[in-house]
Amino acid sequence: MDSNLKTSLKSLHANLADAGPIDEELQELLRQLNGDIQALLERGAEPAPGESTTYGLAERSQELSAKFAAKHPTLESGLRELGTILSNMGI
Repeated sequence: MDSNLKTSLKSLHANLADAGPIDEELQELLRQLNGDIQALLERGAEPAPGESTTYGLAERSQELSAKFAAKHPTLESGLRELGTILSNMGI
């Protein structure tokens, strides 16, 4: 899996720790996105039989970046970067 993705995730996690309070809805969306990305990293690009695909991770990341833009600009840029990496990977 792309090392830029892993680096971007580490950076995003560090920024999240410093971001201050984040509302519950956005926290849940981030948890879901993170879980799906972690599952992707663990299994590689191909889903196991019976598993849902990770299609749309890049789009979901971009949507989250827009939601964070006003309150947490440092997170917004990290999510945008993550979305770009995922998109470039075709995910």
